[in-house]
Amino acid sequence: MQNEVRRLREARGLSQGELATKLSVSRQTVNSIETGRYLPSLPLAIQIGRFFRKPVEEVFRDDDPS
Repeated sequence: MQNEVRRLREARGLSQGELATKLSVSRQTVNSIETGRYLPSLPLAIQIGRFFRKPVEEVFRDDDPS
């Protein structure tokens, strides 16, 4: 699964720590999401989409074309 979290965060001029604070998660969680090592829960994915004012499908993309 690919995601746009890093691009969206950087476009807003936020550090990983600042985004983590706004989402009430750890900086390590934000880093793990950005690098694809961790898939967020559905509630967290929705929260991220709302924070960036984007549909979840625009923030997170499935690599599997099927």
